[in-house]
Order: sequence, then structure tokens, then C-alpha cells
Amino acid sequence: MCGICGEIRCDNQSPDLETIHNMMVKLQRRGPDSAGDYLDGPVALGHRRLSIIDLSERANQPMVDQRLKLTIVFNGTIYNYPQLREQLIEKGYQFFSSGDTEVILKAYAEWGEQCVQRLHGMFAFAIWDQTNGKLFLARDRLGIKPLYYAQTETGLRFASNTQALLAGGAVDKSIDPVALHHQFTLHAVIPAPRTILQGVRKLPPAHTMSITAQGKTEINRYWDLQAKRPAEFKHEIEWIDLIHEALKKAVERRKVIADVPVGVLLSGGLDSSLLVGLLAEAGVQDLRTFSIGFEDIGEERGSEFEYSDQVVERFQTQHKKIHISNTEVLPRLPEAVANMAEPMVGQDAVAFYLLSEQVSKEVKVVQSGQGADEVFGGYFWYPLMQEAQGSDLERFSGHYFDRSHAEFLQTVSNSYHGEDYTSDWVSEELSLPHGETFMDRVLRLDVTRLIVDDPVKRVDNMTMAWGLEARVPFLDHELVELAAQMPPELKLKSGGKHPLKVIARGLVPDAVIDRPKGYFPMPALKYVRGEFLNFMGDILTSQACLKRGLYNRTYVDKLLADPENDQHFTRIKGSKLWHLSLLEYWLQLNVDPY
Repeated sequence: MCGICGEIRCDNQSPDLETIHNMMVKLQRRGPDSAGDYLDGPVALGHRRLSIIDLSERANQPMVDQRLKLTIVFNGTIYNYPQLREQLIEKGYQFFSSGDTEVILKAYAEWGEQCVQRLHGMFAFAIWDQTNGKLFLARDRLGIKPLYYAQTETGLRFASNTQALLAGGAVDKSIDPVALHHQFTLHAVIPAPRTILQGVRKLPPAHTMSITAQGKTEINRYWDLQAKRPAEFKHEIEWIDLIHEALKKAVERRKVIADVPVGVLLSGGLDSSLLVGLLAEAGVQDLRTFSIGFEDIGEERGSEFEYSDQVVERFQTQHKKIHISNTEVLPRLPEAVANMAEPMVGQDAVAFYLLSEQVSKEVKVVQSGQGADEVFGGYFWYPLMQEAQGSDLERFSGHYFDRSHAEFLQTVSNSYHGEDYTSDWVSEELSLPHGETFMDRVLRLDVTRLIVDDPVKRVDNMTMAWGLEARVPFLDHELVELAAQMPPELKLKSGGKHPLKVIARGLVPDAVIDRPKGYFPMPALKYVRGEFLNFMGDILTSQACLKRGLYNRTYVDKLLADPENDQHFTRIKGSKLWHLSLLEYWLQLNVDPY
């Protein structure tokens, strides 16, 4: 787990290593253990390392294989690398390190660009193929690891976050109007390849990119998720048994592939509690768990300790419970926002940032429950969509979009008015083939496109800000493929996540299974009052905000005057005032200084 960056020049010049070093500064927190750079002709690469597998210097990056004339920078973990390594040894390859990075190099040498098909894990990497004069970039199937890039007048740069690209210079920092529509309609999800900035793009999940020194560029998709029933009918118990086995394998893979201790982020919900139970069932003796909680606001609970405590007692884990007062949150908010690769409004982003700070003092790797709700139908809006009438778009948008297109036009200034870009994009995604029913298509959209730029990105950014690797077993691609074939009605039974509830019964406390669906609580960013309201008001009335001219001032004033009005919450219970404040604040912290 690391931070990567690089540049390929297409103007017969060599990159400037000082530019790479400037980019690496913005990646230091992702990889605090060591740093390295590489320059060869039109290509320069930079790497910041977080040592997880093969802790020796032999595994430092950029990793160069002189005989194969290949060089790699890699961020992620390949869980099947021991098996691939054995296959490659049988084919005659010799290894000088014992980790997964070199396995990717040899796999590329043997299978070319199709090597990604054989990789089981989370990854973003770049390989400089000196023989063919080509830079090859790849991102894992579900976009767990980030990969941003910017086209410049002289070539292409890439990095693990937006901040590194901005530090490299020559990036168009203007607002992308299509992305802005997504930002305020899909609760800050901007689907790849766009970002909020015109000059910054991201490689979509399950895609590769190759670019030559002459500027020839190809982008290819190498994996697709089919959401339809298998030819052979299966009964409910057969489905649940298959899911159980696949989930146990996913958890086991993420436990054993590390040369450092692995913990669990324990929220007190079903997903993380089930991970603890499965790890205990697998024989982990010194299991370490971590929970965080905040102050209540009115009836809004700020912690789920009553549930996480029961899990700790059941499995006797080595537990650390962290309680954060609201007075501690606001001073730390700038740090969290400054470490977001893109503006993210999810309340739990700040929670994960503060939790990761403490967890990183104890372990370098954690398992986390992200993805379970999307894969197994856990959110409250799924049944509402299923019961709704109308077109696919109408059924989806009526329970998911933060605001209508008409309200979006009221939100932003006239210069950002345009088409209903989000409806067009969602309609296109929901019409893709190999989605048998409406709910199949909705869950596939969520798993393959929306989750990537919401909880998955949030967890990666906030954990890696403290040099902490987060592994997400519920997004194991084999588990996801299996779950996509399961009839949606089985997932939505029992109020959602029915298969997981059946698997958990008898393993984790009943109170955790039978409780209402919870969300990582951060009440102060939902019910905006007191110093938090003053803080957001200062942002939205600042000279930087006024000069930027992004928002319709009448709309801003309306939100500031009554932030807790029911109309000022989105359909999935987010604060519209926080949405506006967060974007402006992110731009001030991350874009304006450059």
C-alpha cells in the first residue's frame, strides 16, 4: 500500500525529476516508510512506500527488472501473488524479492496487458515497458485503489491523488460543469473518468491505459459484472452456503497476506461485526478491533458502542474505543478535507480520518465492512426503489438523487447551467446489458460505479492519510460476481442483507443482527448548529467563495437561514448546507493555493 506518481513526455524531452519530487511530497502520508524515484528517457516515476509485504529493501519501489527492461510503481495488495509466483517460477522466472510487486512485473512480462485478468486484489500500478516504449497503467476491478491522471501539453502525468497532480503544475483547475451536476445530485459521487476539475481525470475501475512516447493512447476495459441468474436454479439455502464460503475465503485472503498485524474497524454494525466473527472462527487469537463515537445531538446518536461492546465481549478482542467530543471535531476538519483527493460529503469521512489516526498507532492493516450494503442490498432506499413505478430512471432518481435538475439550477450560478447530465448518465448505466431485473441493474450500478466514488474512496483517503491500509473483503471480486447472480429479493429480505444476517446468526450477538440499519454517526455534520453553522457560514460568505461565483447567493442564504428545514435535507438524509460548504472548502484548501 503506497502512493505512486509519474510522467511520460511525448515531446522528445525527458521529465524533470523535481516535478516528480514535488508530487511525491503530496503522497508522503500514503507511504511514510521510504521513497524512491526513477528516470529513463521520456518517463519518470515516483513512489512512497508503506511496507506491508516483504519489509526488506528488496521490495522498495520503483522496482526495476534490468533483464526484462521493466519498471513498476504499485499501490495495493495482490492476494493471490504466492500462487502466481509459483506459476511464474515454473515458467522459468527468477525472483529477487518475496512480495507481490515483483510478481506483477513478471506477470506482465509473461502475459502482457492481459496480466490484470489474473490479479486478485486491489491495485493501481504503472509499468514502464522500455522495450516497447510504452507506459502501462491499470486499476483494479472495483476501483478500490485510486489512479488519477492529467493530460498536459507535453504528455501525461498520473498520481494516487489530485493534490499530487496539482503540485506537478500545468493542470486546468476550472470546474467541470458535468462533474458539478454529479457532485450535487449523487451526493458527491463523480463517476470516472471525470473529477470536479477539468484538468484532472481518473482511470475507471476495471480499465487499463497504455500510452507511448509518441502520444498514442489506448484505454480498455478488462472486466464486467453480469447481474443475471445462472442457468442452474438454486434454492435460498444453496445461495447462502455459496455466499458464506466465498466470504470466508475473502476474509482469509486479507488476513494471511501481510507481514504485519491486521486489525478490524468495528463500527457495531452487522458488516464489521461479521468480519470479527469470521476472523475469530478462522482461529485468529490476538484480534485487534477499533471503534469511534461522537456526541449525540438531540435524538441522533453519535456512537454505536452499545453494539460494538457486545462484539468485543463475545470474541474477547484487544479493543480500543475512541470517543470524540464535538469540540474536537471542528479543529480537525481542515486536516480531513485537505486529505480528500476529491470533495466528499459523507459524514463518516471525518470519522474515518480521526479513527485512522489512532488505529495507525497500533497496526498498519485493517479490514473494513465497506461494500456490504451495496452488494447485499442493505440501504433503506432499495426497497423504496423496488416498489416505485415508472421508468428505471424515475424509480432510481426519486429515492436517490439529492436534488432535482430544477433545484440544481437554483443551486449554482447561471454560468454553470446546462443539461440534466446526471439523469442522462444514470439512464445510460441502467440500460446496459446483462442486468436481468431493475434491482439487478441498480445494485450493479451501485457496486461498479457509485460505491467507488463514495464509501470506497472515503475509506482509502482517510486511512491512507495516516499510512494505514484498509482491506474490504465484501468487495472481493469473486464474492461480488457470485452475489450479482443471486436474486435481488433474497438480498432485500429481512430488511436487507438477508444472506449476511443468516450467516451471522449464532456467530455474532442477535442484538447486532436485529438492530435497525445504522450509519457511521457524525451528527454535527447532519444537524448543523452552533459553531458548525458559523463555520459553514464563514466559508460560504468568504471572499474566495464570492469571487469564485459558483453558487446562487439566494439559494445559499436560504440554507444558512434554516439549515434544519426538512426541505434542506437530501432524500438520503444529507445536509444540503454541508454539501455546498464542503465543496467550497475543499477548493479553498486544495486548489486555490496552486
